[in-house]
Amino acid sequence: MLTKGDDYPLHQTPEPMAVSGADRNFYDRYFFNGYSADGSIFFAAAMGIYPQLDIIDASFCLLIDGVQHNIRASRRMGSERLDMTVGPIRVEIVEALAQLRLTIADNDSPITADILFTARHAPIEEPRFTRRNGPRMFMDYTRMTQNGGWSGTITHDGTDHALSSDTHFGTRDRSWGIRPIGAPESQPPPSGTLPQFYWLWAPLNFSDRVSFFHTNDDGDGEGWNRRGVIDTIGGDAIEYDRIDYTVSYTSGTRRVARLDAMLAPDGSASLTIEPVGPDFHMSGLGYMHPVWGHGLDHGGLETAYDTIEAAAAAPHEQLHWHIQAFSRATLTINGTAHQGHGVLEQAIVGPHAPSGFSELLDMAD
Repeated sequence: MLTKGDDYPLHQTPEPMAVSGADRNFYDRYFFNGYSADGSIFFAAAMGIYPQLDIIDASFCLLIDGVQHNIRASRRMGSERLDMTVGPIRVEIVEALAQLRLTIADNDSPITADILFTARHAPIEEPRFTRRNGPRMFMDYTRMTQNGGWSGTITHDGTDHALSSDTHFGTRDRSWGIRPIGAPESQPPPSGTLPQFYWLWAPLNFSDRVSFFHTNDDGDGEGWNRRGVIDTIGGDAIEYDRIDYTVSYTSGTRRVARLDAMLAPDGSASLTIEPVGPDFHMSGLGYMHPVWGHGLDHGGLETAYDTIEAAAAAPHEQLHWHIQAFSRATLTINGTAHQGHGVLEQAIVGPHAPSGFSELLDMAD
């Protein structure tokens, strides 16, 4: 089963590029977000390739004036993994690890775009994410993450919004490996445990540096995957593994009101993140979506468009569990404070003892 990918020197097994191991849940994904300095424009995009399912899907979302516009597309890919166009959405690698272009052609929504992501630093490799539900593999993947600036134009309802890489920052990542995708498992693990997932992810931009913080915690609050990074533009990256953090929540929700992270044990580097909104709902990109979940089969080509009214989004509903919140940030290094902004991604389901959560969706006091 030869494809165009076989002409590139990227093979890592004796199999053709169309074959990716034996796990049906293997995936290869692009993610992007971007925002203006005041948060008045927030956009995000994703593209997922699922070789064992022979499906590719993509989405582009624009949050503006209190409304999140969601464009979605899916098709069967005929094992051709290098054709990164799905309906109106296209991802182009202009220069590997440096520049990527995202275009949204005419579609049934009021949105088109032609925008370019230019990296501000070399990508970081996050620790490998490996997690099992009892004996069964739940996730096993690698992600690289990179902050950058956006240029180009997003057109919404006939109005052009010009982006400048000096004022419109964002993040892109690439992840690949095993995650739950496609149709649900026909026979879930018989463990009978309460679903639990605690995820905070914060890529942040400052004038002359970037920072990253993420944690995956178990129900007791122990971080099974946690990392912090500070990368000075044009300098070297510093990684931190022994991180302590505290979180306060907005009453009646699981939304983070403030996060304080001590990156360096000696106190020489710390981070404060304060979400100021708007909240971007990751279901627009397919996460936890009952119809447009990642890797679901919609046939030859299917596209869709819908909206989410930000003021009407209820935090306890599944479509709104997983968000990215536009945030202000203060990075303090050896007593000097640096002001910046970025996102705090939040997916908090089930118990988390330090937060006082013991049930699936009990809320903060």
